[in-house]
Amino acid sequence: MPNLPNQPNLPDTMFAIVTTGNGGYDRLEPRQVPLPRPRPGEVLLRVLAAGVNNTEINTRLGWYSASVTGSTDATQDAQAQAGEQKADGGWAGATPFPLIQGTDCCGRVVATGDGVDPARIGTRVIVRACIRVNGFDRPENIWMASDFDGAFAQFVKVPASEVFAVDTSWSDAELATIPCAYGTAETMLTRARVGPGDRVLVTGASGGVGSATVQLAKCRGAQVVAVAGATKLNALRGLGADTLIPRDADLLANLGEEAVDVVIDNVAGPGFPVLLKLLKRGGRYASSGAIAGPIVALDMRDMYLKDITLYGSTAWDEPVFPRLVSLIEAGQLTPLVAATYPLERIAEAQEEFLKKKHVGNFVLIPPDT
Repeated sequence: MPNLPNQPNLPDTMFAIVTTGNGGYDRLEPRQVPLPRPRPGEVLLRVLAAGVNNTEINTRLGWYSASVTGSTDATQDAQAQAGEQKADGGWAGATPFPLIQGTDCCGRVVATGDGVDPARIGTRVIVRACIRVNGFDRPENIWMASDFDGAFAQFVKVPASEVFAVDTSWSDAELATIPCAYGTAETMLTRARVGPGDRVLVTGASGGVGSATVQLAKCRGAQVVAVAGATKLNALRGLGADTLIPRDADLLANLGEEAVDVVIDNVAGPGFPVLLKLLKRGGRYASSGAIAGPIVALDMRDMYLKDITLYGSTAWDEPVFPRLVSLIEAGQLTPLVAATYPLERIAEAQEEFLKKKHVGNFVLIPPDT
């Protein structure tokens, strides 16, 4: 690729992990690929750190297919054997394999396309991976790493409108924990109208989205009931959780019916029915995932007789990312880096991630050159 005035001293190729299709870890292939070239309105980032999320694993597995009814863990085991390609395995149909995944990105602007101020070169940024293509008053969206190449590489190109500078002393790895987990959590809290005095139950509270939800709910003045593995509860107390309940405990016995105003649930699976019983009349339930399984039993009487509102959440809303940046800069969030791995050890990182023994996020570090 020729170097242009706004694209100085760049190589022709880069190292990347390319996901070649639905299947097991063997679908994660290290390759040298052409360096992306920013088009008008885009910037090219050198990736400094990239987070690990359920969504990359689920996309590789084809978990979003209607034919999949089990948990992420069960699907990983099945796909490692079968490698079946899913025509509806992505968020909006077939995933455009081969694809460079990586939704979470902390990077530095190294080149700009036409129409973008070259003065942005050198700025350290995080990327808003969810792009509302028809504006924020419409739900349509596309995602970096699901619809176009993402951050599991040395470089990534993105629309200039989706990069946000953050004035902070946080490390690159710490900033890479923010976009997907905190963007998802803040959107759910926004839609569920969480405010001061609300009592909020958070399932899977030790994971990336869960631990983000705990912190962000506390920033809103809410009381937080955190549900997680018993060995992780002390860490959640340190994040401000008011009530701590082990994952395998009887929630109804511990809390009683109509005990919470809001449920933020990315676990779902067989534990879903009791969550509606825990909600007060007029309660709100929000979800952006289902790691324990997407098929749940819903007693409609629990929903309509109590005037409960259910919120599905994928597309991030307009106030979310600016608010996250302001909270970081104000020192109101605590980054949780559970572990870092070199990018080339992505399979090892994802395998460890699925064991769910950690609190917070795993982060991948690309090679320098």
